[in-house]
Amino acid sequence: MKSLKKATLLFGVLFIITGLVYPFGVTLVSEGVFPSQAHGSLIMDSNNTIIGSKLIGQNFTAPQYFQSRPSSSGSGYDQTASGGSNLGPTNPTLLGAVANRTSALKEAGVTDPIPSDLVMASGSGLDPHISMESALVQVPAVAKARNIPEEELKELVLSESIKSPFTGTYVNVLSLNQALDKIGST
Repeated sequence: MKSLKKATLLFGVLFIITGLVYPFGVTLVSEGVFPSQAHGSLIMDSNNTIIGSKLIGQNFTAPQYFQSRPSSSGSGYDQTASGGSNLGPTNPTLLGAVANRTSALKEAGVTDPIPSDLVMASGSGLDPHISMESALVQVPAVAKARNIPEEELKELVLSESIKSPFTGTYVNVLSLNQALDKIGST
């Protein structure tokens, strides 16, 4: 009986420390030091309405917007079903999806060779970024759809780029499209 009381007391103390004190402490510190990241790195529009997150990709299909990396999670960019397709490189389903995505990009006006990250989903299926090459290859098509000079659009892509010593230069598609909306309408 004495051992049961000690075990129950130990369980209660550890529950309070690991289940309450530690999570609340970490949350308070993270909100104080990294407030944006602690709240999901949310992106707001000019009306202070949440339009997305810097961490989760979105599907852009209109020709006046830069296209995101494809998603294979759930019904597309579904954060509750994150994960890749696990299809091998010779799988007919994957090859068909890549062919369809390539055709859609060509129909949208992309004429240069299409980088792989525009036709193949990431491992999580939620990647919000594309490579600099993928953004630049879309410049002529988006410039034509927006009726703005290609050089102006190329400068915008370069100004929105993120340089990393580990992954190279990449672009957050939602941030880029949001900046695009600020410079001009279609």
